[in-house]
This record gives sequence, C-alpha cells and structure tokens, in this order.
Amino acid sequence: MATRIRLQRRGKKNQPFYHLVIADGRAPRDGRYIEEIGTYNPLTNPATVNLNFDRALYWVEKGADPSDTARSILKHEGVYLMKHLRGGIAKGALTEMDAERKFEAWKQEKESKINNIKREDADKSRNEMKKRLEAEAKVREAISAKVAAKYAAAAEAEAAAAAENAEEAAAEATAEETAEATETPAE
Repeated sequence: MATRIRLQRRGKKNQPFYHLVIADGRAPRDGRYIEEIGTYNPLTNPATVNLNFDRALYWVEKGADPSDTARSILKHEGVYLMKHLRGGIAKGALTEMDAERKFEAWKQEKESKINNIKREDADKSRNEMKKRLEAEAKVREAISAKVAAKYAAAAEAEAAAAAENAEEAAAEATAEETAEATETPAE
C-alpha cells in the first residue's frame, strides 16, 4: 500500500481550509485516511499551518510520498530539514547537539521573517488608514469651507438688507423731522 501525505479540503465555498492527512494513494481526495497530522489555512497572511511535527517526520522517514503542496508545507515547517539532519547524524557527519543547534537557528530565522511580514502588514494597514483619514479630513474641510461661504453670503445679504432698512428708516425719520419742522412755523 503506497501511503501519501496530502491535503483534504474542508471549509466553505471560496473559503478553503485543509487537513494534512496520511492516506492510501488509491483513496479519494476527501475519503478515508490513516492519520491526520495537521491543518493548513491559506486565507491568513502568512498562511497558518498547525502540524504535528513528530508524526509528520515519522511518516516522511517511513517513505510516505507527499503531494506537491504537502511537500512545500513540510519543507516550510522544517520536516525535510530535520530528516536531512537526522541522516547526517546516522552517517556520523553531525552530532545530535549540532543538528539541534542548526535546526533551532533555522527555526528562529523563519520566525523572525514571519514576524517581519506581520509587522510590515500591520504598518501598511496603519498607513492606509492614516491616508484614508487625511483624505476624509480634507473633504470635511472643503465641505465646511463651502458651508461657511454660504453662511457668509447669507450674512452679508442680511447685513445689506439691514443697512438698506436702516437707511430707509433714517431717510423716513429725516423726512418726518423736516415735515414736522415745516409744520410748526405755520402754527
């Protein structure tokens, strides 16, 4: 029986979620499997992989043939690196301590790269939000300037009307005073 390490699709339409399984090579994609060794979520940035490292290494060393995607996931998680280091230990080229040290150094480097990606993504989204808020503030300022101009024009029109009314009232008052002044001498 040829064992394969492959992905079983789960999740909804347009929202894939995969289980990493060990299955018989003749079994259907989403059919029976021997063992589930992890999950893979490609929708997150970076993709989320939860892997039972020891069981994956066990099956790779036993000769399970991974699919292309499963192979890239296992390489990304360091299963093939550990297999390679264990081969070096078996041949006597490395000690177990050296192999562990190399693997830990690789793992820390990988984690720092992932953290950099997450940090850059957060900075990018923060900068986009700032730009969006600045653009919104400019639009608000333009609208408030238009409204202020409209109210200023209305206030000027009211002031002009009040000035005209004041002038008319003053003219009427002077006309009444002159009329009264002309009427008093006649008496």
